[in-house]
Amino acid sequence: MQPDHKHDEAVTEDPPATGSTRAARLKPGERRVHILQTLAAMLEAPKNEKITTAALAARLGVSEAALYRHFASKAQMFEALIEFIEQSIFGLINQIATKEPNGVLQARAIALMLLNFSAKNPGMTRVLTCEALVGEHERLTERVNQLLERVEASLKQCLRLGLMDANSQANGNAPAQSPAVPLPEDYDPAVRANLLLSYIVGRWHRYVRGGFTRNPAEQADAQLRLILQ
Repeated sequence: MQPDHKHDEAVTEDPPATGSTRAARLKPGERRVHILQTLAAMLEAPKNEKITTAALAARLGVSEAALYRHFASKAQMFEALIEFIEQSIFGLINQIATKEPNGVLQARAIALMLLNFSAKNPGMTRVLTCEALVGEHERLTERVNQLLERVEASLKQCLRLGLMDANSQANGNAPAQSPAVPLPEDYDPAVRANLLLSYIVGRWHRYVRGGFTRNPAEQADAQLRLILQ
């Protein structure tokens, strides 16, 4: 599992059939990835059912003891899944920041990426909303909260850049390669970043609670314009 955009979809693909030759020949590192892929796939079930190691082992066609050779506990499996989500999201955020010079448009692109990431990875969305972590070790929820705080900090940084661009434009100093988005005089990047993250997380929750039936990015273009400007 590498943290690049290609894996937004690949991480949730269905595992090989139980007892397949391909599954049996997986190397230790590949087996860990396969376990996480299967866990993410099981989380895609619309019903909110707690996943046990016994059910996960059965889905993989191995014993529970075989799972514990790769992960010390189910909490460690979730921790590895959160780490993969984090690497994927921030890898994409860095790509956006590199390609888009305007701060407000960076924040918009990041928000759309997070909504589309959710649409492509419904099982991981249950982790991001912490619904899948109910009854699990509290450190997992803390880890997700830290991830979201980092996302908010990135959004705030983007919007601060956007405000600087807007102020430069107002003074006739906006760089030609970075056309500024006009912003109100009382524009507060911290307030807007917090509102934007709340909107994204709210969309994730609605997607999960609706059984993954409504695309979290539905009408996002128009709504993001209201939030960001």
